[in-house]
Amino acid sequence: MKRAVVIGAGFGGLALAIRLQSAGVDTVVVEARDKPGGRGYYWEQDGFVFDAGPTVITAPEALEELWALSGHRMADDVTLTPVSPFYRLNWPDGTNFDYTNDDSILTAEIAKLDPADIAGYRRFLDYSAGVYREGYEKLGHVAFLDFTSMVKAAPALMKYQAWRSVYSMVSSFVKNEKLREALSFHTLLVGGNPMTTSAIYALIHKLERDGGVWFAMGGTNRLVAGMVRQFERLGGKLVLGDGVEEIETLGERATAVRTKSGARFEADMVASNADIVHSYRDLLKGSRSAQRTAAKLERKRFSPSLFVVHFGIKGTWPGIPHHMILFGPRYKGLLDDIYKHGVVSEDFSLYLHHPTITDPSMAPEGHSTFYALAPVPHMGKAPVDWDTVRPLLEKRILDEVGRRLIPDIHDRIVTKFSYAPPDFTQDLAAHLGSAFSLEPVLTQSAYFRAHNRDDSIPNLYFVGAGTHPGAGIPGVVGSAKATAALMLEQENA
Repeated sequence: MKRAVVIGAGFGGLALAIRLQSAGVDTVVVEARDKPGGRGYYWEQDGFVFDAGPTVITAPEALEELWALSGHRMADDVTLTPVSPFYRLNWPDGTNFDYTNDDSILTAEIAKLDPADIAGYRRFLDYSAGVYREGYEKLGHVAFLDFTSMVKAAPALMKYQAWRSVYSMVSSFVKNEKLREALSFHTLLVGGNPMTTSAIYALIHKLERDGGVWFAMGGTNRLVAGMVRQFERLGGKLVLGDGVEEIETLGERATAVRTKSGARFEADMVASNADIVHSYRDLLKGSRSAQRTAAKLERKRFSPSLFVVHFGIKGTWPGIPHHMILFGPRYKGLLDDIYKHGVVSEDFSLYLHHPTITDPSMAPEGHSTFYALAPVPHMGKAPVDWDTVRPLLEKRILDEVGRRLIPDIHDRIVTKFSYAPPDFTQDLAAHLGSAFSLEPVLTQSAYFRAHNRDDSIPNLYFVGAGTHPGAGIPGVVGSAKATAALMLEQENA
């Protein structure tokens, strides 16, 4: 029986481990933190449950497949409930836009902004359906290991003008600026700048429209717990609280994984769900080819980081939906500050997560759990003294939520804490504190991302946001499917 070791218990690592274990590969997952989940970590504080990272679940069928491989049902371990509206978008002038897949509601929302854009939206929807077929259904779960595979995909990419940005493509269909923002902001949820991310990412609109937006009752952490349960019931082993020190290699083979405690796991195959630069630069110090790859990766463009304020407050808020986007006074200018100039701006846009509107059990009775997330530059853009900036930015964000939604917010706060770029580096070994790994621009997509199998060490694999197809739960679960196919091909060779 072949043995695989997976480094990191994020969504990608767990999805890969489930696929391998389902296929009869003896699999061990080694995780540095005290809980599984990676960016899907969570905290419990003063009776409140705070999810650390991804809170928007799309493409549930990709997750259900992880259970179906062995004849089980995800619903036995995880309760997903639909969220509607998907998001409420709010602008500083008070305009609200409820984003949903209910066609009559969405049409009415577009009409409120500009009735003339309804026909343009229909054309955008057709475009989104086309890139969904080509970019997600056909290419989202297969590995790009050589340039030939990229060449084969090129005609479809050319047909859908993949060289253009999402914002540019959206703007060719609709004229209202607020609607352009409403149809292009999604790339921010996977680390991409709407002004530069390939138009292929317009597929997210179709993905959400067809599959809906979902929430795991109890929080995203309950989806992680369900994946662990499925992995362990199949016979897999999860090791927590023991970070990997080295991937041992001999010649052109990965032979074992050694942890900080001194434990050593011999392996026929090794897969890393850890940060891609950390994996190559730090875990593969003994491999010359890996060090060359690390140097190339460090020269690439990385997605921004995040500043997240978690807060638990007195009171319940039926008027605040599960997901809100609070746009700031600038769109392109703010994006330039984050992606180009490395500036922590005075203004910001926020993603507000309010899980207790769906699941009140995530807070004490009569209370609510929130987080407010602002994209900020990664730590390689410009020096920022986060010890000084953290309390100032935290207060400004809470002030803005108070001004727009909860006037006496500071009086209601029971507990709060923030999570900043240095925390991504410390807790997740994230290169430059990036929250999403490599930036999803066309020149860093598919073949041009880190490969799912190393070019020089044939039994060394990678899974997660730094590999194809990229960040987000559907992305990393898709990367697990692509990587598992490669590993099982080798296992059966």
